[in-house]
Amino acid sequence: MLLKVGDLARRTGLTVRTLHHYDEIGLLKPSGRSEAGYRLYSQADVQRLHGIQTMRQMGLALSDIGALLAGDGMAPERIIGQQIRSLDQQIAQATELRGRLTMLRDGLMAGAEPDMGNWLEALALMTTYGKYFSSAELKHIFQNWNLIEADWLIVKDLVRSAMDRQLAPDTPEVQALAYRWMALMLHCMKGDLDLLERWGHMFRTEPSTQGRNHAPPGEMIEYIETAIKLRMALLEKYLTRNDLRTLGHVPHTDWAALEQDVQQLLARALPPHHPDAVAAALRWNDLFDTLTRRRPELRQKLLMASANEPLLQAGSPLSAPVRAYLQAALAHAMPAPAAAVVSPHR
Repeated sequence: MLLKVGDLARRTGLTVRTLHHYDEIGLLKPSGRSEAGYRLYSQADVQRLHGIQTMRQMGLALSDIGALLAGDGMAPERIIGQQIRSLDQQIAQATELRGRLTMLRDGLMAGAEPDMGNWLEALALMTTYGKYFSSAELKHIFQNWNLIEADWLIVKDLVRSAMDRQLAPDTPEVQALAYRWMALMLHCMKGDLDLLERWGHMFRTEPSTQGRNHAPPGEMIEYIETAIKLRMALLEKYLTRNDLRTLGHVPHTDWAALEQDVQQLLARALPPHHPDAVAAALRWNDLFDTLTRRRPELRQKLLMASANEPLLQAGSPLSAPVRAYLQAALAHAMPAPAAAVVSPHR
């Protein structure tokens, strides 16, 4: 199979002008020409192009790349190895790209030769992510991805279940999922809302990024974003963008453990002044300290938002009976002014 220069450009996301330039400087010369004189690229040429783009992503100059790819430097094992090392050091590409490269490397070690489609897909992904993020930004995102991946997979499955049951975006169950989705994404982006908005924009507008390597499909993105917009419209009445950047992260497992423990206290009919109830209330207070980074003014804003907006309460990770019980228990554990600043919707 041979590709014309226009086809190669279209399938890799590069420009014809770039490919012409590589030809002119001797970096990537097509293996053949058609009878009409058009450049024709073979699988070996595409493999070499992958090596060129790999090293470009590593920051090497074109003048240095030619020497590195000379002779036996064109071995597929070396190209893939360089790409994976670059990803490990710089995290300059997306998770899907790294997974693809790992698969190619494993195939090479097992004696399988990647076909042209493998090389083309990897090149296209490199180009797509490069439109939206610098290498430093991608490093920031994917270093933090490890912090949320386990929870993310659970939330994604729960959102799929809600979609299958055709739950409306403003129902308590979906709002709770919207809260968890927002919290995980903000944690992954370390509160950088600009980065988060660009990440969402890329997934909305680039179909090739959707549904790959645990990424949500397009219809899931649309569904959960509808629910998130309802929450954001309410939160932004009380919190600034800087407030949202400031919010800390409390793992959902911590909220779930507290919910379960307090449900057991309620089942035992222990009064709010019981030591076990007071201990649970202090745990709640500590979690809220983590969420607000011990900023009383941020607590107060969340308290006001929750008190005035039933939809925010609907998405709480703690049930209404548990919140009421903890609020009563906290009054026994802390002076009244301190107890009052714990938001009832958490």
